[in-house]
Amino acid sequence: MTDAAAPTAYTLTLSCPDRPGIVHAVAGALVQAGGNITESQQYESPQSGRFFMRVAVATHQSYTSLHERLQPVAQEFGMTWRLRREGVKMRTLLMASKSAHCLNHLLFLQRSGTLPIEIPAIVSNHPDLADLAAFYGIPFHHIPVTPDTKPQAEQALLDLAAEHDVELVVLARYMQVLSNELCTELAGKAINIHHSFLPSFKGARPYHQAHARGVKLIGATAHYVTADLDEGPIIDQEVIPVRHSHTAEQFVALGRDVEARTLARAVQWHAEHRVLLDGNRTVVFN
Repeated sequence: MTDAAAPTAYTLTLSCPDRPGIVHAVAGALVQAGGNITESQQYESPQSGRFFMRVAVATHQSYTSLHERLQPVAQEFGMTWRLRREGVKMRTLLMASKSAHCLNHLLFLQRSGTLPIEIPAIVSNHPDLADLAAFYGIPFHHIPVTPDTKPQAEQALLDLAAEHDVELVVLARYMQVLSNELCTELAGKAINIHHSFLPSFKGARPYHQAHARGVKLIGATAHYVTADLDEGPIIDQEVIPVRHSHTAEQFVALGRDVEARTLARAVQWHAEHRVLLDGNRTVVFN
């Protein structure tokens, strides 16, 4: 008699040293569990010699049973792997300073149901965005940061993340450099956004600097946070053309749009478990 209940959807992600037989072994274990593979992507990295795979599967087996079926395969091939139920929204802490464009875009997409995250809290080192958080009905935590209070502020952030079972931290234009210790604590679980130009401009008013140099492309880079400032593994980038007729203020407006879009894509792909780390690079199954 066929089970009338709908099957449960799971996502399996894995990486391991590349060798023959990995796909066959994984698919075989899923078939033995009565699984129907609905999506499968894989990549063999010539740089690291590692194999990466993301599989979506539907089955009537329980999570525990499916996990047990896959465990021997993972051990045989030395896999780093995770099995997750689909449809579970990732608990995400958003951080911003004074600029609202990235934060507002993420909040809007989350409320509209197109971004698979749950936002238990917003953190800022300034009070300016409290009204925006209130509009979306999300608790706002003002945690000021000074050179003297930075360790205490970062501990308060970690305590808040632990209290809310946070799985991902997003720096949505949070204009504070995180300590090396905090970067290590959040490794692979924190995403940042910053402008990116050809050439690059650092410091204050980067879009005005770009305008003064006659730049023809502006863009943004979303990446994982590491102790190397703005040099973590890149998840997504976007560039757009600009013209000599654009004003510096138009550069700023266009740049904000690109930053918001790029960060949102990176957050979505991470929340959908489509991003795997390959050393200083990422494999993105989008």
